[in-house]
Amino acid sequence: MVAKIKTGDQVKVIRGKDRGKEGKVVRVLPNDRLIVEGVQIVKKHVRATQQGQQAGIVATEAPIHRSNVMVIDPETKQPTRVGVIVKQEARETVRVRVAKKSGKELA
Repeated sequence: MVAKIKTGDQVKVIRGKDRGKEGKVVRVLPNDRLIVEGVQIVKKHVRATQQGQQAGIVATEAPIHRSNVMVIDPETKQPTRVGVIVKQEARETVRVRVAKKSGKELA
């Protein structure tokens, strides 16, 4: 099965407090959550460690559910749904992600 959203995709938030923000997917977590660059920023209190990290309040990105973001179409620069098409290449089938708006393949 091909994942609809992968690490490195440019996405736009469509729900929640960060609606309208765009960012790159930094990490995909196994429970249908994503960490998106610059989205869902939370402040976390950190204790000092023996390795030299200072104590304080650190801003970090929290996970967001994948249903709250849409992939940005590389051609139209608009949010789009993602489809999967099956191609025959050299005696094997390959599944490719495709933007529904323009029909272009996603990297």
